[in-house]
Amino acid sequence: MRLGNINAVMRKEFLHLMRDVRSLILAFALPLLLILLFGYALSLDVDNVRTVVVDFDKTAVSRDFIRSLDASPYFLVEDYADNTEKAGEYLDHGKATLCVVIPAGFARDLHADRTTPVQVLLDGSDPNFANISRGYINSFIDLYNGNLLAAYLDRNNLQPVNPPVDARIRVWFNEDLESRKFIVPGIIAIIIMISGAMLTSLVIAREFESGTMETVKSLPISALEFILGKAIPYFFIALIDVLTSVLMGQVLFGVVMKASFLFMILASSLYIMVALALGLFISSAVKSQLVANQAAILLTYLPSFLLSDFVFPINGMPLVLQAITYIVPARYYIDILSGIYLKNLGFAHLWPDFAVLFAMFVLLSLLNVRILRKEGL
Repeated sequence: MRLGNINAVMRKEFLHLMRDVRSLILAFALPLLLILLFGYALSLDVDNVRTVVVDFDKTAVSRDFIRSLDASPYFLVEDYADNTEKAGEYLDHGKATLCVVIPAGFARDLHADRTTPVQVLLDGSDPNFANISRGYINSFIDLYNGNLLAAYLDRNNLQPVNPPVDARIRVWFNEDLESRKFIVPGIIAIIIMISGAMLTSLVIAREFESGTMETVKSLPISALEFILGKAIPYFFIALIDVLTSVLMGQVLFGVVMKASFLFMILASSLYIMVALALGLFISSAVKSQLVANQAAILLTYLPSFLLSDFVFPINGMPLVLQAITYIVPARYYIDILSGIYLKNLGFAHLWPDFAVLFAMFVLLSLLNVRILRKEGL
């Protein structure tokens, strides 16, 4: 392997990249836009559930119930409706997600120590949001009932009975339960696929389409030297994107890794090499820039977003899709990022993910060399 040949191909690719404004935008501007959009806009946290209230009782007790609901960080009472039909219009038009209907006689029944029903209407258009909101309203009513029970026991000079099971819950790794601390590191995997695989999916196909591949075949250069020269510029671009994402995550969103920074760079470098090898494999296999671009989206970006445990949990997918996730490189890299950012894990715990990524890199590299040798390089 001759370094001069690698340097010549690398310099040629670098010059072409500098003249290609679209590739530069895809390499630098799009990743920055993605981390801003995902960091600020994408959130799996449920709070300030928009609520409309129908109060048929109109007593101090019902108003206290509504104030307690509005004081909760999980609910936001936006309006009052005169009847259930009007409240239904709020749900129909998306102006509210939750509707609470307090019946007439609410205060009278509570003062008489009788059970009184409170109707809760919930918009189930988003099942995940609706399930979490249902859990919140159930917890709120349980807490309200507990306060009423304590007041009842106090009025009758009775001692409160402690629950048989006292659950003492402590959250590890993401103590504040902020989805941002998982989303911001996870988006790095998507950014690498864009700046790595999607860009490199065009470089060899471009040589075939422009006819310069025949000239390359006549040069004293091996397939491995050609691949390395093509990949190295994009490796540094992807690495710059990683460093920028880490910096933005810490400065803008307060997401700080718990493990070693150098360990994170090592993991990212391995994942970048897998992404580059995958992009070059697509480029050399299809030989068309248009087809390569479409194939890169289908084989790199979409699986990394949908099948990597980034947004959608793998254990909730059908068994067929769960099996497919094992060949998605982002699955293993996101697992590494979770260990680095949230759990402070080292190589001793994450080595299986490193081993799979390294095996993917070796396999894809061998396939690239084999395809180019068949082409006469």
